[in-house]
Amino acid sequence: EARLLDTYELLNHPQTKDFLSKITAPNILVFKNTKAIENICENNHWHLINPKSELANLVEEKISQVKWLGQLKKFLPPHEVKTLKQITWPKFARHGNKLLPFILQFNRAHTGSGTYLIQTEEELNDLKTKFPDRLARVTEYIAGPMFTNNNVVWGKEVLVGNINYQITGLRPFTLNTFATIGNDWALPHKLLTPQKIKQYQKMANTIGEHLAKKGWQGLFGIDVILNPKNNRLYLIEINARQPASTTYESMLQDEEITKKNVSLLTTFAAHILSLLKEKNMQQKVAAISNGAQIIQKVIKKMPSAKGIFNKLTEANLKYFTYTNTKNESDWLRIQSTTGLFSNHNKLNSLGKKIQTILNKSL
Repeated sequence: EARLLDTYELLNHPQTKDFLSKITAPNILVFKNTKAIENICENNHWHLINPKSELANLVEEKISQVKWLGQLKKFLPPHEVKTLKQITWPKFARHGNKLLPFILQFNRAHTGSGTYLIQTEEELNDLKTKFPDRLARVTEYIAGPMFTNNNVVWGKEVLVGNINYQITGLRPFTLNTFATIGNDWALPHKLLTPQKIKQYQKMANTIGEHLAKKGWQGLFGIDVILNPKNNRLYLIEINARQPASTTYESMLQDEEITKKNVSLLTTFAAHILSLLKEKNMQQKVAAISNGAQIIQKVIKKMPSAKGIFNKLTEANLKYFTYTNTKNESDWLRIQSTTGLFSNHNKLNSLGKKIQTILNKSL
């Protein structure tokens, strides 16, 4: 087509319907389930193997998530849920008479949109004037490294996946402070002690068990931040779907499995097996401790990228382009078999090389 189609448009496409009509009882797997997708599959008598969208929304959305977590909301940073007109500067964002920044989120927020860093009373009052009756979650602002990982609920078991450092808000890749722009699987092993990694894994497992009890199967991700002030890990987000980093993680795992000739699974393979209700034979996902990907967002009218591509190829990097033109949508994805960071928000030599290539071209 002349443009990229959304999933529901692909499912409704005549070519899709013609293709699937030749398959007996097709199983349909989508990246992120919605009610519209469920209706299309039901109307066409296709078996959608994703968990129900209603449960996914309950888990993902910022307001309902707090209630859904129940006792597990202890994993969250200090927070409150109120309508905008009820919100005053929270106690956890005060130090004596000094007002500290805090995070305000509306119910639906994805890759940084719908999330605000409130630093002044004017900013808060502006939102209160625009949306007085809208519910919002306010949370303590933590300036620390963010981590994420992809986990699989398989029956009653939880396969806890590889932790990666979540690249966030780095220029020139994005102008949005909260935009997620990539993953580094090498850096967590430098930033997190073995004890902290165990704490993270325990949190992921506990959330996975809670999901399993509610009927969830397959992939979910968690975003966790390390507070440098008290050295504690806090849950920031749950992604009740296939997280975007699954694809490259599985490619890195596949290389590791082939190299070592071991009987392990990629995260994506475990996802499919769980949703097809195959028997779990105590399989494990392959561990990786290297590799990274970083995304250049559309930040203005983007230039011809031919020169960029040649330099990336010379640096032995993979890349994928997008035809998006909307501001802050994906424009270029760069992948490396090694890490790109030496520390939190600090690129290593390869990362700096990518940054220089982009800076000179944008």
